[in-house]
Amino acid sequence: MPGPADNALKGFIPYAGSFTTFPYSMEWFYIPWKDIQSGYNVYTWAALDDQLKAIADRGHQAVFRIYADYPKRAYGLPAFLSYVPKNAYTGNGNTTSFSPDYENADLRRAMKNLIAALGARYDGDGRIGFIEVGFLGFWGEWHTYPHTEWFPSVTVQNEILDAFEQAFHTTKVMMREPKTGTHPATRRIGYHDDSFAYNTYGTTSWYFWPKVKAAGDELKWRTQPIGGELRPEIQLTTWQDSSLCQAGDPAGAPQCYNICMDSTHASWMLAHSLFSPGNTGAPHARALEGAARLGHDIFVSSVALAETLSAYAIDVSVKMTNRGVAPFYYNWPVRLSVVNASHIVVASWDTPWRLTEVIDRGVEREFSFSGRSAGLPVGAYTLVMATMNPMPNGKPLVFANERWGQDVPGALTLGRFAITVVTRAPEPPPAAGHHGWQLFQNYPNPFNPSTTIAFTLAERTHVSLTIFDIMGRKVVSLADEVMPAGTHTLHWDAGAHPAGMYHCRFQAGTYMQMRKILLLK
Repeated sequence: MPGPADNALKGFIPYAGSFTTFPYSMEWFYIPWKDIQSGYNVYTWAALDDQLKAIADRGHQAVFRIYADYPKRAYGLPAFLSYVPKNAYTGNGNTTSFSPDYENADLRRAMKNLIAALGARYDGDGRIGFIEVGFLGFWGEWHTYPHTEWFPSVTVQNEILDAFEQAFHTTKVMMREPKTGTHPATRRIGYHDDSFAYNTYGTTSWYFWPKVKAAGDELKWRTQPIGGELRPEIQLTTWQDSSLCQAGDPAGAPQCYNICMDSTHASWMLAHSLFSPGNTGAPHARALEGAARLGHDIFVSSVALAETLSAYAIDVSVKMTNRGVAPFYYNWPVRLSVVNASHIVVASWDTPWRLTEVIDRGVEREFSFSGRSAGLPVGAYTLVMATMNPMPNGKPLVFANERWGQDVPGALTLGRFAITVVTRAPEPPPAAGHHGWQLFQNYPNPFNPSTTIAFTLAERTHVSLTIFDIMGRKVVSLADEVMPAGTHTLHWDAGAHPAGMYHCRFQAGTYMQMRKILLLK
């Protein structure tokens, strides 16, 4: 059973809005640079925050791009940079925007400052699925064709890419395509094919996949996401008849969607026409299948769980494989829960399992975990597994198994077991997490107004410890620095914050873990 077409962080997505014609897990929007920055270090986040909140309130995560120049829209450069030289043009139907001088030192300084501030505020924000590099070129698409002389130098391109990599360590960033001289294969930045299934594959050098291959970056998809936009002209016609596409190197005709998928390993595509006006019947069914083929499709292939237990530990081993074309790109916590005969969760553990390690089709990845069961009475139980979306009301990652949601909504049933003897042995101290990484539950919890948060590091690494509210909005950063190996404690005084449930996100290198903490007043 494949996962749904609107599985978390994959599939076809619309421009921001509420639609019922097609399932989706994310929404796309542009935002002009001038709506955010009004001075070199002066920012107004309301426009961006309002859009993220509106999308999150609909249960979706966002993909967005900041632009300076959008043909046919008002010029997006901030007013304090209005003196920067600019080029007028009428191509792409434009009469309102301009192409600024991207080499200008003041523009470059302001742009880098904004990227740094953007990362400080939004890196790891659960409301965001992916961020586009943007800023440069028409629509922020990193080209000014046919006015190639207006596009910034490699020096400026590298400045912007460096700024994004320095600002974002958790949230995934994507750019239009690899650019010569920007060292694309070494960067933690994915790609966005803006003309998918139209100029994707073939022998034409400027098509998307030939450019990726020329950069030696065909394996980028293994660690960084590939997305894009299904070419607007073919967003509906692609699904009329599967024989419409051409398998060669067509000019001005749809390319084979499945070949584009298998080549690029794309996870999501902007395809607004599927949402408005939408389609019906057989074309709609084909489009749903096309959406499901995008990205990850993680399948639990086997579970080892004893049917009866008398010791204090519940030991489970789970093998997973990816049936999709791309992995899942975030290490959302994987939670195991014990459910009693009344379908009530009586115990839960956040495992150190990393779903980003489930990559290749047909290749199994085995994960093991031991949870303490002391205190559970004799009786029958069910073990379930779920991923914890950092946006509390966001869509879960659905596993491609028939037992999904069988016993607990939003969770996969792994197996049933019985406890036959109640064990009174003392519980061992908290074990270190995956290879020595672990975020412990805060204490006290609930708390008022301060609490202590402890964690262990297996080696010296960059640590980010961030508190989010129930809507996934960043509240405070308690740590954002390199720390040595060992156990560390941090304190949070929440006296200035309202009572309620918060989420504590711990990021150490590529390891991530989250815990809920409760502030009472």
